[in-house]
Amino acid sequence: MPLAGKGMLLTSMNVDAADEADFNRWYDREHLEERVAIEGFLEARRYVAHAANPKYLCLYSTETLAVLDSPAYRARLANPTDWSRQTMARFKDMLRVVARITISKGTGRGAALGLVRLRPTADNAGAWRDALHEKLAPEKLEGIVSMHLLEGEPELSGATPEIPAVRNAGARDWYVLIDGTQVSAVSTAIAERFTGPAASPFPPPVSVGTYCLMWDLAKSDIASD
Repeated sequence: MPLAGKGMLLTSMNVDAADEADFNRWYDREHLEERVAIEGFLEARRYVAHAANPKYLCLYSTETLAVLDSPAYRARLANPTDWSRQTMARFKDMLRVVARITISKGTGRGAALGLVRLRPTADNAGAWRDALHEKLAPEKLEGIVSMHLLEGEPELSGATPEIPAVRNAGARDWYVLIDGTQVSAVSTAIAERFTGPAASPFPPPVSVGTYCLMWDLAKSDIASD
């Protein structure tokens, strides 16, 4: 699969304009490396909205879903740095979703990302998953390099004592990731597969958005002691 590992942590949030400079400095100089250094974490990617809300999005890939409930990760959550505590307290509209990667097709990551949020039920989940195996076909879409399905795990998603996420929001939702070479290609793919006449069997998504990659960090990028 083009996405490394089997688990994914998706976080998105807004922050007041007055706090953005420090927020971005924290992410770029402390937080991403701190998280990727945790045992079982593989990589992290940061995005800023092109046409989406919340404005900021981060994806963390892990070897397994269990990593996101591991002692190493829980220890880090329970012991944030002062900078982390101060910055997280300023998050707004935060979504925190722990998810299982169930479909991942294509090769590599794109400079643009589409995010489609779906809300299945127990009755239609199987049929939707089957349909997504057909729809997530990057080789059939110009400018799309890979496509993925994340299925939210409600028991692990949501707020923590130090992270003021919106409780229960999106905990059972699915998230389709569309990696493309440019925003226009991603937007076209969303329209063709999820919001236009060929969207069946899916109803209108809970939300759709397009993001631009800010930067990514892999475990191999971190200097070992």
